[in-house]
Order: sequence, then structure tokens, then C-alpha cells
Amino acid sequence: MVNMLAADMTEKNGTSPPRQVKEMYARGIVSLFPYLSDPFSKNGYEHYYDGESGTGYLAWRIKTIQRSTAKDRRSSFGESAKGSSEDVSGGPTVRRESEFVPETALTEDECNEAISLMKHSADEDIVKKKMKLTFEHRRNMVLDPQQSSNILSEFPRFKDIKGLVEQDFIQMFGEGISSKLLERWPVMFKKKIIQQCRKLPSTSELEELLLAADPPENGTEVDFGWDSDLSSVLLLLHLIPPSAQGRKRPGKVSASQAEKHLVVFKKTGTNIQEHLDAITSQAQPYLLAVGVKKNTIHQFFIILDKNAIPCRSTSSLGAFDELFKAHFVFGTSYNSMLHNMYTFIQTTVYNIDVGKVKESPRVSEVRARLLR
Repeated sequence: MVNMLAADMTEKNGTSPPRQVKEMYARGIVSLFPYLSDPFSKNGYEHYYDGESGTGYLAWRIKTIQRSTAKDRRSSFGESAKGSSEDVSGGPTVRRESEFVPETALTEDECNEAISLMKHSADEDIVKKKMKLTFEHRRNMVLDPQQSSNILSEFPRFKDIKGLVEQDFIQMFGEGISSKLLERWPVMFKKKIIQQCRKLPSTSELEELLLAADPPENGTEVDFGWDSDLSSVLLLLHLIPPSAQGRKRPGKVSASQAEKHLVVFKKTGTNIQEHLDAITSQAQPYLLAVGVKKNTIHQFFIILDKNAIPCRSTSSLGAFDELFKAHFVFGTSYNSMLHNMYTFIQTTVYNIDVGKVKESPRVSEVRARLLR
């Protein structure tokens, strides 16, 4: 549809149609097909054309047409495409006002004393209390490029006391936002994602995930793949696939390839330290799932900078919830292969920084389908 409309537009208005013409076509799409309207955008059609940023499906298709007919403009197109993908003022790496306001502000000496006490205390309640009191100090460390890499050395209890990632996230955003994924995914998103993925071109990986996410009603046991909840999360990668990685990177990445950057399975008995020692390059946070088989996991870990942070939850959806939150708690950007999916989770499920981050048109389109 976009190709046909862009062809019609350029045929009638040349290869550089005026802004009002592109807006007219975009507005016409959602007028004729209301279910394609994005409820999170100002006018509902910005994923087809956003006049303020010059992005959207129609804009990108027109730029492709311009590129093929005017090769001398290729470099400028590349620069604009790069600039359009960057976040504006939101996401896990930006400084923000926290929901939590401590009753008393610690002096520098009191803060250092609390940090020292936490490292050696065997009382988890005391550690959690001191972690709350040192939250602002920790946030300043996380957002300081010179100190951020030392966060797990300064606060090592993340690695042995479960629930500290959740606690910091709640201090940033509050209980209401923190609970959104676990409350909304099963009732608002899971079933619709499965339905939308059934319309995608069939592949063996996609069919396996669909079968695991939505087992047969006749009681036939599905004894392969991940469990139902994690399979539905991985289906979102097929619905919102990774963007092309550019010329210097491995080009287009499949959803199955991107999955390996989200979760890794290891059998029960695996030496976790050996897994950490085998990591040769710095990577964004991912889940390490340890169990008898993929759909029978007894422990999840968040792997970050060759450190294993145990998840409090033993459910796959709960572990994914903690993985997402770890990006904000430790101020780390999303893996480029998972950026589109995480952006959808951030804005559409948690409602964090809505309107403040750049979203690909695919994210807006999928949101329009799922929330209609």
C-alpha cells in the first residue's frame, strides 16, 4: 500500500512532494483504515508521515525513490536516516526525576559508611534499607561515564540479594509503572501478538514459537522450545524485527539471530562462572536461563559486564520484566538488534517517555494494531 501511494504521489507531485501533500496521504490512510491509527501519536498518522521530523513510511519510501533517481543525494539521505533513529530525551540512559524522595539526605561520610556496611552485612533487610538511602548516589554513578563501570564493584549486593533491581526501578518510577508489564502482558498483549504473528510469512522458527506460545487445546504436550510466556515475548521480535545494522555491521538481522541477544539457555549443572569467563566482548544485558530444558527453567540471571545478577522471579515473564528494568537501573542502552522491540515495551507497555523517544514506524504500526 505504501509503495503504491508513494508512486502515485511522486507521479502527480514530482519526487519532492510538499509536506501538506504527504500529510494528506497519511491522513487519508487512517481515515480509510481507522484501525491503522496510532493512539499514542498526536494525529494518529505520524508513523506514515510525521511532518515535524520528516519520517514515516511514506517519507522513507519517497526518499528511496529519490535515491534511485538522484544518486548524488545518496549521502545526505544516509545522514538524515541516521539522525532520525536517535532518541530525543528519553530511554534508559537519560537523567530523570525519581519518584522516591528520601526522608533524610545522607552526607558524603554517611553515604560511604552505608556502602561499606552493605558490602559485609548478612542482614538482607538492612542491605535493602541502605540501598534505598544510597539511591541518589548510585544514580549519579550510573549516569557518570567515568564511574558507571564500577557500579557492581561499589554495590556488589546486586549479585547475591534478589529484588534489588526491582527496588531501584520502583524508586525511579513508582509501583504503578513497575507493575505494568506483569499486569498487562497476559490480558492485553499476549493473545493479540500471537494472532498478528499468525499472519506473518511462515518460517520454522516462527511456527515453533507459535506452537509453544499457544499450545493445542486438545491437551497435546509441547515438549520443545521456551514456555508460553517467553515464546510470546520472542514472537514480538518477529512482529517488530531488528532494523538493518548498517554497512559496517552484518546488515539485516533476523528475529532468530536477535533472540540470542535476549536470552541464552544453559542446562542445569552449568558452571555460571565458566559462562562468564567465556564472554570475550562487552554486551548489553541479557537473560541466562538455567534449567532441565528451555520450558523448564529453575533460575534466571541477568548477565551484565561479565557479572551474573540473580532474578527474583522464577517465571520467564517475571525475569524478562527484571531484564528490561536492569537497563534503566544500570543506565545501559538497548542492544541495537533489540532496540525496536524494547522501545515498544518501554512506551506501549510501561508508558515510559511516551513522545520523548524516536520510534520506528513499525513500532507505531504494531501498537495501532494491538491497541485497537
